[in-house]
Amino acid sequence: MSRDIDVLVLGGAGVDTIVHVPELPLPYADSYMIRPGIETRAGQTGDFVALGLHALGLRTHHLDLLGDDPEGDLVRALHRDRGIPLTEVPQPAGTKRAVNLVGPDGRRLSLYDDTRARETDRLPEQLVRDLAAASRHAHVSITYPCAFALPVLREAGVTISTDLHDWDGENPYHEPFAYTADIVFVSATALADPERTMRRIVERGRAEVVVATAGAEGAYLLSDGEVTHVPVVEPPTPVVDSNGAGDSFAAGFLYGRLTGETPGRSALYGAVAGAHACTVPATRADAIGRADLLARAGEPRTEAAVR
Repeated sequence: MSRDIDVLVLGGAGVDTIVHVPELPLPYADSYMIRPGIETRAGQTGDFVALGLHALGLRTHHLDLLGDDPEGDLVRALHRDRGIPLTEVPQPAGTKRAVNLVGPDGRRLSLYDDTRARETDRLPEQLVRDLAAASRHAHVSITYPCAFALPVLREAGVTISTDLHDWDGENPYHEPFAYTADIVFVSATALADPERTMRRIVERGRAEVVVATAGAEGAYLLSDGEVTHVPVVEPPTPVVDSNGAGDSFAAGFLYGRLTGETPGRSALYGAVAGAHACTVPATRADAIGRADLLARAGEPRTEAAVR
């Protein structure tokens, strides 16, 4: 069977409104005068992963629900302008959107509009089956419709990755994603014991690799039963925004994985791509290219085991 798609990205298409604030948390006040101004652009988690994979030369296809609205037009334009194939399913509730408050140090607080989704939302099963049959790998966003696509992807025989984002290790909503995927990304932000959660994902699910990203502390990689520390990579220019860093890490890691690199080397690629993302202003959607990624990664390095 021909696999014309390297990575099928499911879900995570949407629009963010970027608001730069003087500090986070933002103290209450009647009003603030802010610079730079308020700007809206296409790009949520699935968009950023698709963009990152495409920039690294992987044949990428994005599938999600989109509304017939100006926000949906922004998402369609992003994919069209970057040459990323997009298959859209009509979403009567409208395109997903969020407001990102971005502080001077690049940290962000995201406010997601939960009215743009319904529990009855589904990605058509036959459509998922057909796209999966043409794909080597599927990266699944943790949006509601994607949970119902997981069994179809598994039946199609593609490997699966997912990003649990700021999962606390307990919320049952995330478990179908955590325990079905072969590669699991999660932020350590809300985890009381990252290693324990990482090992539980492996024990209860199918994951061969689990990565917990930890911001300025780097990341932690669980592979072959051993947890290793992935050092942070110094960004080439000053940090301006952390939005999309986790998605870029996932894209860099998947590039390594799908080109035959070891988990450790793949994690280094993820760290390089994530560091690059922190140098990109929140008002832009951009990703590191393959030549820059390989140049910045340099020679393979040995990761130190965490005891």
